[in-house]
Amino acid sequence: MATAFELDQKDALARFKKEFYQPEGQIYMDGNSLGLLSKQAEAKLMNLLASWKVHGIDGWTEGEEPWFTLAEELSARIAPIVGAKPSEVMVTGSITANIHQMLSTVFQPTTKRFAIVVDELNFPSDIYAVESHLRLRGLDPATAMRKVKSRDNYTLHYEDIVAQLQGDVAILLLPSVLYRSGQLLPLREITAAAHARGILAGFDLAHSIGALPHQLHEADVDFAVWCHYKYMNSGPGGTGGLYIHERHHHLPPGTAGWFGSDKEKQFDMDHHFSKAEGAGAYQIGTPNIFSMAPLLGSLELFEDAGMDAIREKSLKLTALLRQLIGEHLPELLDVTPVEDENRGGHIALSHPEAARICKALKQAGVVPDFRAPNIIRLAPVAFYTSFSDVEEMVGRLKNIMHGELYKNFTNDRNVVA
Repeated sequence: MATAFELDQKDALARFKKEFYQPEGQIYMDGNSLGLLSKQAEAKLMNLLASWKVHGIDGWTEGEEPWFTLAEELSARIAPIVGAKPSEVMVTGSITANIHQMLSTVFQPTTKRFAIVVDELNFPSDIYAVESHLRLRGLDPATAMRKVKSRDNYTLHYEDIVAQLQGDVAILLLPSVLYRSGQLLPLREITAAAHARGILAGFDLAHSIGALPHQLHEADVDFAVWCHYKYMNSGPGGTGGLYIHERHHHLPPGTAGWFGSDKEKQFDMDHHFSKAEGAGAYQIGTPNIFSMAPLLGSLELFEDAGMDAIREKSLKLTALLRQLIGEHLPELLDVTPVEDENRGGHIALSHPEAARICKALKQAGVVPDFRAPNIIRLAPVAFYTSFSDVEEMVGRLKNIMHGELYKNFTNDRNVVA
């Protein structure tokens, strides 16, 4: 494999590194949890603040970026990133709020079909949302929520997913990329298997959007949700997004609110809900303008770079990372699938002292991500991580492990891990 220096010399995306704010000497490997601030995102946020300052309430319809249609503008630009029609995408809510919206809309249990399939490795919030919808419909999660089991505690097998798609299942909800191991699931194949059995397929794209291309419409996915604050770099708590296939657009929103109204009729103040066309109907309340603003700037970078180029560099970065870990730190168990088509944008390492290793890395100027009970997640991001950064990070980690410097820290997580 080419050296880090050689890879940096050929890196077509190297020019983007200077667009992001990062302390001198720091190596940021936590973009799969919170992406860094770009100059473009900062500028857009300041522009939206200025529009409030200058226009007051008229900012809803005036200025460079009128607030009233900002979500729709962003949605049209997000659509190519997730491989959807503009009418199928809405920038709104958060992952959990959007799961609630999608389930309240498409989950219509009957005596024959009432179960929801999830997986035992999924992020807790997704599970909490599913449990609440089952309870709201008088169903017991202990029997109506089916969890796909993992054979190794890190990954899922396609055969095990399909085995759970029984005749009483109504909905399948899985992550596109497993947050602990970085495994990328075959969305197209899983969706086809679900549809062949009369089951709707939904996915949480939290750990894949912005790291790799998607083709949600072509893959026939029924619905999807995501955040924009990881690889999409929209800032902490940035507004999320949802996708709902156009064949479901006739469905009234299960959780209705006035921003789901037809824009021409919204301010009629009629108590009769006039549903917007497309995914816009599944908005609820007034958009969080300042939480959406940074996404405007971030999208400029994605449109400039292109998702294919981002994915290509991401794969090279993670390949170099795992190669160097394997050569120098075999005591760290790499639990991320090897094949390019089976992994997302981060590498997950398992070690019983993971929490204290992450603390030692931070002291050494590396920002990693710890996930209980024993996972170190490292996410080199195509926009702002160089191949030399990866090499230097592994060197610092090697010093920590071989010098047992991690023993200077306790092996329990911080309040926010």
